[in-house]
Amino acid sequence: MKITVRGTHTALLALLLSLSGAALAMDDTPKPQYPDYPSETPAQFKPAGESFDYVERDVKIPMRDGVKLNTVILIPKGTQRAGMVLTRTPYDAKALTHHVMSGHLGPMLQGYDNATDVIVEDGYIRVIQDIRGKYGSEGDYVMNRPIHGTLNPTQVDDATDTYDTIDWLVKNVPESNGRVGTIGISYDGFEPLMSLVNPHPALKVAVPMNPMVDGWMGDDWFHHGAFRLQNMAYIYEQSASRDNYYKWWSSFHDDYDLFMHYVSAGEMGKQYGMQQLGFWNKLTAHPAYDAFWSDQAMDKVLAAQPLKVPTMLVHSLWDQEDIYGDIAVYRAIKPKDRHGDMVKLVMGPWHHGQEIDEASSLGAIRFGSDTAKYFREHILRPYLAQYLKDGAPKVDIAPVTAYQTGSNQWQRLGRWPLACEEGCNAKSRPLYLQTSHELGFSAPGAGNAYDEYISDPAHPIPFRARPIQPVGYDNGLTWPQWLVDDQREASGRTDVLTYVSDVLTRPLTIAGTPVVHLAASTSGTDSDWVVKLIDVYPDQVAEQPEMGGYQLAVSMDIFRGRYREGYDKPKPLAANQPLSYRFDLPTANHAFLPGHRVMVQVQSSWFPLYDRNPQTFVPNIFLAGPADYQPATQRVYHSAQLASYISLPVTGN
Repeated sequence: MKITVRGTHTALLALLLSLSGAALAMDDTPKPQYPDYPSETPAQFKPAGESFDYVERDVKIPMRDGVKLNTVILIPKGTQRAGMVLTRTPYDAKALTHHVMSGHLGPMLQGYDNATDVIVEDGYIRVIQDIRGKYGSEGDYVMNRPIHGTLNPTQVDDATDTYDTIDWLVKNVPESNGRVGTIGISYDGFEPLMSLVNPHPALKVAVPMNPMVDGWMGDDWFHHGAFRLQNMAYIYEQSASRDNYYKWWSSFHDDYDLFMHYVSAGEMGKQYGMQQLGFWNKLTAHPAYDAFWSDQAMDKVLAAQPLKVPTMLVHSLWDQEDIYGDIAVYRAIKPKDRHGDMVKLVMGPWHHGQEIDEASSLGAIRFGSDTAKYFREHILRPYLAQYLKDGAPKVDIAPVTAYQTGSNQWQRLGRWPLACEEGCNAKSRPLYLQTSHELGFSAPGAGNAYDEYISDPAHPIPFRARPIQPVGYDNGLTWPQWLVDDQREASGRTDVLTYVSDVLTRPLTIAGTPVVHLAASTSGTDSDWVVKLIDVYPDQVAEQPEMGGYQLAVSMDIFRGRYREGYDKPKPLAANQPLSYRFDLPTANHAFLPGHRVMVQVQSSWFPLYDRNPQTFVPNIFLAGPADYQPATQRVYHSAQLASYISLPVTGN
């Protein structure tokens, strides 16, 4: 009997404990550690936004492979049928939609990457999304993730992610009218280009601004084979973590000293631990223009795609970061525009991204009006409305809207370029380097056959006045202005050749791509050639005295000599042998005014914008050692048999 009672008590106790445990399991809310002194932070806080003029929805949009992408949707309050303006970004969607916390949408959006006046005043639904692997989005990050294929074995890319995003938006944002436009600058401009690959039917318009297109040929990573040293900081911060937590660092005030200290880019990357970064390893393993670069160049990708979506390409004439790509895309897709209404090109007098900012000046150069506001009001606003607003009328936007620098005026053009070496209505004219450091349209005759200088890697030519600041857009940094720096800093050096024309008596206008034809030799087995086309102001300028004698770069770029016979075929140069080099400078739309002169400068380093050429051929300059860097004697020829010239796209002369 005792045993029975004791067993009953034991069973009852077990049952009570079981029920108690079940109750605890059902209530898994963490108990306060100090119940008599509770936390002042609520378990879940709900902001009171009833007075705001917008509604915010933060959502995780699923992609076809299950990965969810963090997306911020801002809807003007009271919206019923509005178009959606989508930007996909690696730069933090939350930050780009909350520049200033406000109950008004305008202050929230004012800043990168928002054409705020157009978006807010026209009542669009603003959507910004973190791309795969960055900030609030799931998945793996790959720099400028290529489309599915040889370089990307997965079934997802930025094109499919955009498609899936648009598909979700039109089905789940009831305030929308089902029309979506993609827009963005730089990396965010690369994304609208990707949206054109197998586009979603709801994608009605795309506006890539200053997009990353071909990182080797002339955008972020290389220019004609020369590596852009100052973008190492971007690669470091962008690739080392999901949220850009790790920041580039320097122990030097002057970037010139910083990059000299580490000798080569490869050694610097090693010292900074960049061998841990997948993109850095790919970049340094592919110093030439092989399939790794050419297969992901967006102009080539889009050349193979049908043209289905109206596209406006926005180019900055002084884009210090991506000055190559949008013009290359224009060349690739404009031939598909059979009726002339699918591809528009806008060229403004801006630095990278200045079209959404104030733009009445750039550095010391004044334009007399806010050129970016003109673009947004008279071009971007009606263009977006035509495709995103219900019943909006068709607008009369020229095939090409181009700002002519020098004369400071907007032009409506039917095509671009207006002049070129072959295939244009106007043929380019050769502007020759001549004896006595003169410059003119007459071919050289008798006289000195060449000019020469010593290029010493131990003393590379600074690309701007020292101390050289790091890349940046805030804290007073002037990185966005370097393309309009006064070039007198270089023209007085003995390792820079300078050629100047007579004073102009009438305007000299160019509209297209200046092409360098250089006859030159080096005593080394590799060499860089930097060529600058410059507008020299009169010695005195009454209305702006500081511009007296100013040397304004109109178009300039670098070429790595080892690629003379092909960008995919690096070869040593024959020492002390005159060789021909041909390469494009960035597109220009400029008027050299009466009283001005035209100047051309030639040099062999541009540091630390670009890495130093050792001037001794090595298979991979990223791996060059200190002993490889040797001085060389450089000669530029200007004889009747060996002429050097720039083929200028001259119009109306």
